[in-house]
Amino acid sequence: MDSFAEIWQVVQEELKNSVTEVAYKVWLSPLEFQGFKDGKIYLSITEFKRKIIIDKFSYLIDSTLEAVFGFPVEVEYVVPDEQVKNENSKNESSSVNDYNYTFKNFIIGPSNKFAHAAAHNVACSPGMVYNPLFIYGHSGLGKTHLLLAIQNEIKERRPDAKIIYTSGEHFTNELVYYIGNHNTHAFHDKYRSCDVLLVDDIQFIAKGETVQEEFFHTFNALNSSGSQIVLTSDRPPKEMMTLEERLRTRFEMGLIADIQPPTLETRMAIVNKKSDDLGLNLPDDVVKFIAENIKKNIRQLEGTVKKIKAYQDVEGLNPSLNVAKRAIKDIINDNKPLGVTIENIINEVSRTFDVSAADIRSDKRNANISQARQVAIYIVEQVTGLPLKTIGNEFGNKHHSTIIYALKEINAKLEKDAALKATVDDIIKNINES
Repeated sequence: MDSFAEIWQVVQEELKNSVTEVAYKVWLSPLEFQGFKDGKIYLSITEFKRKIIIDKFSYLIDSTLEAVFGFPVEVEYVVPDEQVKNENSKNESSSVNDYNYTFKNFIIGPSNKFAHAAAHNVACSPGMVYNPLFIYGHSGLGKTHLLLAIQNEIKERRPDAKIIYTSGEHFTNELVYYIGNHNTHAFHDKYRSCDVLLVDDIQFIAKGETVQEEFFHTFNALNSSGSQIVLTSDRPPKEMMTLEERLRTRFEMGLIADIQPPTLETRMAIVNKKSDDLGLNLPDDVVKFIAENIKKNIRQLEGTVKKIKAYQDVEGLNPSLNVAKRAIKDIINDNKPLGVTIENIINEVSRTFDVSAADIRSDKRNANISQARQVAIYIVEQVTGLPLKTIGNEFGNKHHSTIIYALKEINAKLEKDAALKATVDDIIKNINES
């Protein structure tokens, strides 16, 4: 087994814990390890995503690589010719490693039995029952697994079906791209003519009027033609405060199914299933330790097993409680240093408001930068509870009076602007769950 490829898997797990679920799924998960030579790692990605990754995620990738490898690693992002050639014909599902997301390997428990049954029924009879199907639950509970299981089941039953798997964030970014290129008709042709539309994290479209308008018409076109629509979100439609009423009622016109955190027995079954998939023999006490310490996130359960497997392959360590504790220590929130939390907050605000982290820490007074800075200061204060003087030091050694003013300004804005408050609440939620 290629040891560097295994190390890259560890890097991916660290990246997954540093950004939101959607950011990882859309931008970082598609990165593929191509090789390591002369201190340089080669990663392949599509040309469209390459530009955004270099702009928004290169610092995070570089620092994570250095932390895992133990020395600075230069990154070369390569774009295979075939990817460039087929860029316009691909949909988001091709960038997700979805081959193992099936109904057969989905671990069913009391917390997800209803959602699983609904998803399976939709996959067997698309467009005939539960349309739309709306699945909601916190991050890492299996919503994406069910979405991709629907895709794979329909592909197997109807190979000619036109299926689009995407995310709310990618749908938004793609719309912006097509608008910028004055080619919205191609966007309409793509999304309004499919047989099945699967949208992960639909809550992201609630942040803009233009994207909601576009999705409204897309929804109507597909619904009138009998196409199946399946949506996932971290909350039910009624709690998406910035979602237009006309979209909310459409999301609620089908079936709504929730997924709750798995029970201990289900978590142990998930750990055992993942270890079996990887050919890893985990002792019972290790399985129970992992399941007892990670209670709310299935991806973290699986990520811990992957990390133990990497330790075995790369360092020759046999699975044990000590190895499990080492694998799990970076995943449990309580062990995260405040510096890492603050960095994550600033990076999250940077991505959300399209302002660089350096500008957020700077003294620049542009309106968009000032608002992003105020939001970052507010979230740091809410999440960490640090003294104002300490928070000021994190933002370019600003005086505590400046921090007080920023908090006063942003609190006033949050009282008046429901959309901004929803965005800030989303960021706080993502930080607490990351």
